[in-house]
Amino acid sequence: MRPAASADTEGPWTTRRLLQWTTGFLSDRGVDSARLCAELLLAHVFGCERTRLYMEVDRPASAMELARLRELVKRAGGHEPVQYLVGETWFHARSFLVDRSTLIPRPATETLVGLAVDWARARGTPLRMLDVCTGSGCIAVSVVAALTTPRKGWADAPQPPLDAQAVATDLVPAALDLAARNAARHGQQDRVEFRQGDLFAALRPDERGIFDLVTANPPYVSDAEWSRCAPNVRDHEPVSALRGGPDGLRLIEPLLRQVGDWLRPGGRVLVEVAASQGDAVRRLVGDTPGLRFTGVMKDHEGLDRVLVADRA
Repeated sequence: MRPAASADTEGPWTTRRLLQWTTGFLSDRGVDSARLCAELLLAHVFGCERTRLYMEVDRPASAMELARLRELVKRAGGHEPVQYLVGETWFHARSFLVDRSTLIPRPATETLVGLAVDWARARGTPLRMLDVCTGSGCIAVSVVAALTTPRKGWADAPQPPLDAQAVATDLVPAALDLAARNAARHGQQDRVEFRQGDLFAALRPDERGIFDLVTANPPYVSDAEWSRCAPNVRDHEPVSALRGGPDGLRLIEPLLRQVGDWLRPGGRVLVEVAASQGDAVRRLVGDTPGLRFTGVMKDHEGLDRVLVADRA
């Protein structure tokens, strides 16, 4: 398996050559987004940002770097997720730590975060948020960070910061430890509290009806869809965070049935769902007293992705 640990007849293994070779190797093995994966692996081995790769395209790799890259590329070619190999991924313009205790944050989930941030800004009042099935913490941390950190909007007008606090729950202790590190990484450790428990089990009785917003990215892959999942997902990401039973609604149904107890009047719930579940979750909301169906919003691929409902 190339590249060799030293220069060959074509010259040294520069960044340019390594990007070309790695992209081709991964593409030939059916790895999605092969170019992006090549950039992530090479930047990780070089200890630099991806943009630096294109600023130093003629930089030769050392023998140690080549050996390390060969091993990572071999594993990536076997459909081991590159995000696990490098230990982080980008989500909503921030870098999040990831490991095998959690799902890898995906662009589709950024749709939920954007809806949450826009809704909170439109309200313009302090936000008390609950994030269940938090995993890496990417939803809670991203929403709170976006609201509390002054940033420029699309029209270069500063967005005034809002007060935002969140409680985030998960069943897996290792996932909560990782999520807490992500909160600290982005300076949100004092605004996001992590608790262990299934759905709402970690909440106190006196917290009923106090949350403005509840978010969730629960397991929602149905049994039929599971067999069609890509090998990098099916063989490497935690099954408990993916599979949602025969119809994918094993956790979504009790979540919707109970969420009204924890939302204040006029509060909102945002739940990531499978593209095939739009009609089913609309019926579930319609059958739940105290909840009002608002819509199922599409993700960046135009697929149904986020259920939006409000407490009456």
